[in-house]
Amino acid sequence: MARLMMQQVPVFSSLCNVQHVEFFHRDHFEHRYLRRPAGRSLSYFIDFFWETDFEELWAQHPEGFSDALFPNVGYTYMLNLGTPFAMQLGSSHYPVKLDIFLPRQQYMICHHGAGNHIFGIKFRVSPIVLEKKVNFSEYRESVHPLSYLIDREVLQAVKGAASFNERVGLISQYYQRIIEQHSQARDHVALVTGLLKRATDEQEFSVPIADLAARHGISPRTLQRYFLATTGVPGKQALQLLRIRTAVELLVARPGRFRFEDFGYYDYSHFHKHLRAFLGRHSINMMQPHLELLKPNSRPFPERKG
Repeated sequence: MARLMMQQVPVFSSLCNVQHVEFFHRDHFEHRYLRRPAGRSLSYFIDFFWETDFEELWAQHPEGFSDALFPNVGYTYMLNLGTPFAMQLGSSHYPVKLDIFLPRQQYMICHHGAGNHIFGIKFRVSPIVLEKKVNFSEYRESVHPLSYLIDREVLQAVKGAASFNERVGLISQYYQRIIEQHSQARDHVALVTGLLKRATDEQEFSVPIADLAARHGISPRTLQRYFLATTGVPGKQALQLLRIRTAVELLVARPGRFRFEDFGYYDYSHFHKHLRAFLGRHSINMMQPHLELLKPNSRPFPERKG
């Protein structure tokens, strides 16, 4: 896959005056994006489908705005249904006119302008690995055109659909057919998708990769290779991303119910160190009121000097 043009810009900077940050600006992400979780067997591969709903925002933000998201497991397909927009992945900036694939293990910012309209699919693992020899670890550093990863006819049908629900229906049928046709073809795909689903459903994030590999009669190196090929990242990184994202979501939404021990952190310092690395300097301050609630029962993590 050819890479898109890029130029360097600072991480979590914004080309616009207004920026919405994942987890913290919940009203924006809950009410300005249509979202539907994947159903049935698709839920092992796809987290959810989404589509922007920005029409009422342009009067408030005629110069545009940006939406910032933290690292995640898997990758996202973005189908451009409107005007060009700009993506920032890590420290690289990409002007986008067509449809793209992007890995999600880096910080991501989408810079929106009037007329933007985007349909997206958030994957854990794309079912395309069942029928094509695609190693997603080769595409984890940048944004790529989407053309190789989805049939052209399906892409055009989805983009031409009249509504979000129709788009979800078309793409769901497409991937369901692939899963049914190749259900016995790739054991390693079933293994990885099953481990990710179990980690999410049961909050099983801290089991060592060696133990997971032993459960399934393979070596840790083999399991790591399976994760890299299907998700683009090693298994430990995938599980740690799921863990900290789930923890942050609960801490922001219901701080009174949050206990870091529930996520396998052995003390406050352990949790805070992981949280700080995940959020970065820009957003850790937004979390301070929530963190204060945890300090009476735990030893605070000392602030770094300088």
